[in-house]
Amino acid sequence: MPPSAAEIEEIFRAEYGRAVAVLNRSFGDLDIAEDAVQDAFAVAVQRWPAGGLPPSPAGWIIATARNRAIDRLRREASREDRHAQAALLHAQNEPVEEGPVRDDRLRLIFTCCHPALARGAQVALTLRLLGGLTTEQIARAFLVPEPTMAQRLVRAKGKIRDARIPYRVPEEADLPDRLRAVLAVLYLIFNEGYTASSGQALVRDDLCAEAIRLARLLAGLMPDEPEAVGLLALMLLTDARRPARTTGSGELVRLADQDRSRWDRTLIAEGQDLVRRCLRRDQPGPYQIQAAIQAVHSDAATVADTDWRQIVQLYDQLLAVTPSPVIALNRAVAVAEIDGPEVALALTDRFALEGFYLFHAIRADLLRRLGHDAEAARAYRAAIERTGNAAERDFLERRLRGVCPD
Repeated sequence: MPPSAAEIEEIFRAEYGRAVAVLNRSFGDLDIAEDAVQDAFAVAVQRWPAGGLPPSPAGWIIATARNRAIDRLRREASREDRHAQAALLHAQNEPVEEGPVRDDRLRLIFTCCHPALARGAQVALTLRLLGGLTTEQIARAFLVPEPTMAQRLVRAKGKIRDARIPYRVPEEADLPDRLRAVLAVLYLIFNEGYTASSGQALVRDDLCAEAIRLARLLAGLMPDEPEAVGLLALMLLTDARRPARTTGSGELVRLADQDRSRWDRTLIAEGQDLVRRCLRRDQPGPYQIQAAIQAVHSDAATVADTDWRQIVQLYDQLLAVTPSPVIALNRAVAVAEIDGPEVALALTDRFALEGFYLFHAIRADLLRRLGHDAEAARAYRAAIERTGNAAERDFLERRLRGVCPD
């Protein structure tokens, strides 16, 4: 059966990052790699619906992209373009791709997270190339206009090319300078997978799986870095709840309402073991503390069994390490379970998070619990306006109807 447009889009999302990483290794130029992969998918959209999927869609994309890039470089090299000549020479000396190279994407992350680039550019570029996020999605995450983000991405790729930043995992002595940015990138890729910023589905399974795969590689590469281990633990403990986060029809299910028998106990056991390893090191960092919070949630057989006081204490520790209004907002949610929604609402109203949909969604829930239905309705509407994910929007609209049936 010929593939649908949705199936081709799914292949694009799953394979785009690896294809760009492989092409970048071949040609040593991110612009050439990204353009070639996009060209290959454009050809796939034309050919696959009529001819069917090839035996290996990922291999077909990489081979087609490589041929397109070589054709382009030969044309440009004939016009005495020295950069094209160099890229063509690099590609001709590169062995033919013979299957998945497991650390290609990890190398690309370290390339994008070079200290020569600003931190924001490091994260944005890696999300674009490996996370498969559009420029619009990244701009929304950074709260900047799309043209501004597009310019940042162009400048970052140009700096990598012009500074001849090597495409490799750096030497051991150089790793600590890049680790913080690499961890941030993997965390954001996982978050985009766990709660997609746009689209119909709440979750992008491909991004969750890829972020965890890369986190495992990173923890294996740097086993003595507790934050690398902590990030892996955080991902595993969070991902363990994924099967229970939606109904069979894709509707969002709140943590309090989830069927905990559907949580993945194998992932929970592994994540909790990693948290205990981190605790023994006694070098707390933000990812380890967040993992510890998730470990407390995973210990509770029911929502009523949750040790909210321990969670608040961990949020206090997290705020001391990484002050953030978003972290403080999450702490307020835990406070509501101990001191009630009125106290939590007073805390929430201190935060300047007007553009963040969860701020409005949390306020709406606290107002609903206090019986302030009209104010809750306004907050739900504000949250609905600020989310691009259809599953989240449907959930919020159902909650809105609960306080405002008309």
